[in-house]
Amino acid sequence: MLAVAILAAGKGTRMRSDLPKVLQPIAGATLVERVLASCGPLAPERTLLIVGHQAERVRGQLSHRSDLDFVLQQPQNGTGHAVQQLLPALEGFEGDLLVLNGDVPLLRSETLEALVAEHRSGGSAVTLLTAELADPTGYGRVFVDADGVVQAIVEHRDCTDAQRSNPLINAGIYCFHWPRLASVLPLLSSDNDQGELYLTDTVAQLNPARHIVVADADEIAGINDRRQLAACEATLQERLRSHWMTQGVSFIDPASCTLSDGCQLGRDVVIEPQTHLRGACRIGDGCRLGPGTLLENAQLERDVRVLHSVVRDCHLAAGVEVGPFAHIRPGSELGEGCRVGNFVEVKNSRVEPGCKINHLSYIGDSDLGARVNVGAGTITANYDGQRKHRTVIGSACKTGANSTLVAPIRLGDGVTVAAGSTLTEDVPAGSLALGRARQINKADWPGPSSAAAE
Repeated sequence: MLAVAILAAGKGTRMRSDLPKVLQPIAGATLVERVLASCGPLAPERTLLIVGHQAERVRGQLSHRSDLDFVLQQPQNGTGHAVQQLLPALEGFEGDLLVLNGDVPLLRSETLEALVAEHRSGGSAVTLLTAELADPTGYGRVFVDADGVVQAIVEHRDCTDAQRSNPLINAGIYCFHWPRLASVLPLLSSDNDQGELYLTDTVAQLNPARHIVVADADEIAGINDRRQLAACEATLQERLRSHWMTQGVSFIDPASCTLSDGCQLGRDVVIEPQTHLRGACRIGDGCRLGPGTLLENAQLERDVRVLHSVVRDCHLAAGVEVGPFAHIRPGSELGEGCRVGNFVEVKNSRVEPGCKINHLSYIGDSDLGARVNVGAGTITANYDGQRKHRTVIGSACKTGANSTLVAPIRLGDGVTVAAGSTLTEDVPAGSLALGRARQINKADWPGPSSAAAE
């Protein structure tokens, strides 16, 4: 049996943020959500989150996770004190306990699986994850004997000058045999520089204690400030881009683009510079995105083109072309082969296949039939000051330039709307609709006086 405990009670003062440190976002998820994801493949019987600072806010962020047990640490008096709070929660538990930190978001599941496997195969009381760093400043040092058995862990601030020359550091990730750990937790002392209870002090009381060295030291990078958050973001983005390039995605300028973990990309997708994908985007084969494009929770079928545009929470069918400088807003569906061009905004609308909305238009809360041609500057006026209303346009309609359709309104199939019209009433199929003031020409108009012109 395996239980996982994640330490997430700290305030994160150096972040200088009103947001708890473990809720800071990175590549589309919070730090603690990334830690939870890394231990998911281990299928633990129990997952416990130790919370303290803004505990209710952390609980609220993770309220959708029914598999989590929240354990309160109040006050926060060190890592040993945090794990002591598990004694009532894990009473009678006979398995192993994996202890993780909520601010270490780059750990791979494979590393944790290797740690647990080593712990169980060696019959150890505790197995810890270590790393060798060229500059170990700030990290606790791990001292081992010739057989690799851990003898002691000494925090950096408590090390002598000689001890600080040791490059083997403690990553703060442990796998304990819980019954043995539970027997020594009450014995911890705060007799140290910080006056806190260190979980590391249990290692000297547990025998045997072993370790494995992580192959990639980036995995154990913790986050204490904004600079470290940015460094971890960069590492994670490099991982994501590298993964998708092995799956057949091309990045023209990889370093200028960012992704979220939830994105899924098809083969032969081309991502141009300065393009960013957020949330759970689904991108079909052969799409070309960017340059200068933002997609968020967007679903694109194959061979879609999006240029210098924003696409959010919507669905684009195969062969759709968007941009440049278009905005496809939430709730919109663009049918196969649609073209949405320069400075067009589409919001909460269903646009059937073959439609063209090429220039300077707003289509909001509307349903467009197949093969509609929307003239430049056409507006669906959907808001009466209190409520939103829908516009329904039948198949094969054409609106002239600078048309305004005041909702609620319905146009039948094959309607033509004359340029400059403002329509407030339904139009039967096959009609020509005009709704504009009669032009009046005044002959021999003197024009502005020279004084006025000056």
